[in-house]
Amino acid sequence: MTTIQPNSHVTVDYVLKDIKGKVLDRSTDDGGEPIRYVHGYGMLVPGLEAGLLGLKAGEEKKIVVDAAEGFGERDEELVLEIDRAEFPDPEKVIPGEEFVAESPDGDEVVMRVVELRGDSVVVDANHPLAGQTLHYDVVVRQVREATEEELQEAAADFDAAREEHEHAHAGCDDPTHDHSHAAPQGAALVTLGKKPNASAKNRPN
Repeated sequence: MTTIQPNSHVTVDYVLKDIKGKVLDRSTDDGGEPIRYVHGYGMLVPGLEAGLLGLKAGEEKKIVVDAAEGFGERDEELVLEIDRAEFPDPEKVIPGEEFVAESPDGDEVVMRVVELRGDSVVVDANHPLAGQTLHYDVVVRQVREATEEELQEAAADFDAAREEHEHAHAGCDDPTHDHSHAAPQGAALVTLGKKPNASAKNRPN
């Protein structure tokens, strides 16, 4: 019977929970859908992909993924304070809003507003799940050999992600590979602020 191996095309339903058992996401929610991917090309966080290896259609498994094998550890240097005037519509900035920021070397990164401070805004470029141990309940729906077209597309995505990762390292960042946290459509584009946030540890969650 076919099992998940490199170059397998896999369809998986999942429930994602935090360490306390709170459901963070599930494929059966309204607007959700199963994960469909080609195994072995870094399309999932490393711990989840490793946990799926060898499973076959119909199997269920609980997979625990620590931060290092998930969305990475939190990096407080990715919490920045920027001038509110940098935003296209400064008066309408609200906590929880996501936007695309452009760094001085032209890289784009998704950031989240965490605090308003008068004429400045505290933003966080960490993935929302960074630093968390993740608990996946998965059900494998389908395993088959990937088509040549699917393999080519997976390889192209892998090469693009690797180049982006290497470029980010050259800029002294340490991002984790994450397809799910792409820039939201229509998000505002602003220039990154001037200084790290000195009191990031005290900001509200």
